[in-house]
Amino acid sequence: MAIYKLHINGKEQEADVAPDTPLLWVLRDHLGLVGTKFGCGIAQCGACTVHFDGVAVRSCMLPVSSVGSSKITTIEGLSENGDHPLQVAWNEVDVPQCGYCQAGQIMTAAALLKQNPNPTYEQIDGTMHGNICRCGAYHRIREAIKLASTKI
Repeated sequence: MAIYKLHINGKEQEADVAPDTPLLWVLRDHLGLVGTKFGCGIAQCGACTVHFDGVAVRSCMLPVSSVGSSKITTIEGLSENGDHPLQVAWNEVDVPQCGYCQAGQIMTAAALLKQNPNPTYEQIDGTMHGNICRCGAYHRIREAIKLASTKI
């Protein structure tokens, strides 16, 4: 076990965990940030997506020992009041059904819009293709991202 100092959602946090503990479990089990979800455990579904220095990464396969001084943002840190343009668009388009994948979907989309504020549908599809939605809300996810791009 080791104590890791982490920069999460603009705050310094500490976690006393084994070096190979995935960031996902540090967030959920040690820091109480449960918005990031466990989906597959092999970085294939996107439910665990967080931002690592602004880049969307899968936290289920990222060992805490590799985080270092990087800044981590979870869905809880995307917006204090849930008013990020993507969160607003998600509600306007009525995207979620079960909602389980939505935090990962939003975090992936937020990284896209930060890099490309006006993506085409093809660019949206290319970025979002690795995020799985068992409810099949892909069309609404795509529309919400496009709507959010007009508000950023």
